Amino acid sequence: MSDTLAQNLRLRLDLSYDGTEFHGWAAQPGLRTVEGTLTEALATVLRAPVMLTVAGRTDAGVHARGQVAHVDVPRAVLTAAAGRSQDDPTRVLVRRVQGLLARAASGPRGSADIVLHSAREVSPDFDARFSAVSREYTYRIAVGHFDPLRRRDVLWLAGPLDLSAMREAAASLLGEHDFLSYCKPRPGATTVRELLALDVAEEGELVTIHAVADAFCHSMVRTLVGSLLRVGEGRRDAGWPARRLREASRDGEVVVAPPHPLTLEKVNYPEPGQWAARAEASRAIRTLLED
Repeated sequence: MSDTLAQNLRLRLDLSYDGTEFHGWAAQPGLRTVEGTLTEALATVLRAPVMLTVAGRTDAGVHARGQVAHVDVPRAVLTAAAGRSQDDPTRVLVRRVQGLLARAASGPRGSADIVLHSAREVSPDFDARFSAVSREYTYRIAVGHFDPLRRRDVLWLAGPLDLSAMREAAASLLGEHDFLSYCKPRPGATTVRELLALDVAEEGELVTIHAVADAFCHSMVRTLVGSLLRVGEGRRDAGWPARRLREASRDGEVVVAPPHPLTLEKVNYPEPGQWAARAEASRAIRTLLED
């Protein structure tokens, strides 16, 4: 086993993508997905099959500015893929993968809807999914003033929104709870999460909702946002989201906001010496979880 570990290396991949033209992260037969597109480019450059592990499986239409994944690659395969280049093999890999991504994408020549920013060797203790301590998402809303150049990542509302009521409602949802009322449950998966932040702010002409949690279950951020918007529009009182939380049921009113204004901003990790312990603890709590 030690010989196998010595022959392989783990690469951390940092990437961003415009989710508009993708059917989400997860590979699906016959559909264009982020995982499928990136896996194909990596396999083409490395001339070997690869399997990605990702920090957060974003839904169709959702964007990412700070997504993280990891992949295990035989050291000899990475070296061979660099060819005669004297540059670091990981930098060669990034350049060549990015070239394939740009050629495969629609849109202006030379651009791409996936950008692989870096690939760097990390210890086998690092797990892009389970070593993470939190994920951060931002939902962007334009109220009454619309910029057509931002229509792919901003929700347009005629308004107005009661931001004070939205902030009151958001505060009542913080902490560790069973978020079943705000998730699409999956078989064998827990819906208990710790919501670390849910901030409603004004940033220039936009209203933003910034959510941070140890992990998010399926559609959780969009359902939190949809519920806060019900409050902001005056269709529900500020106490309604907390009452829905306590019900812990999908049978009540479920409001899922559109996906396109949502962006995965950042994935946070502990210091390298804590990667293994964090991954072990996360697996114990969230076996079979889809984040």
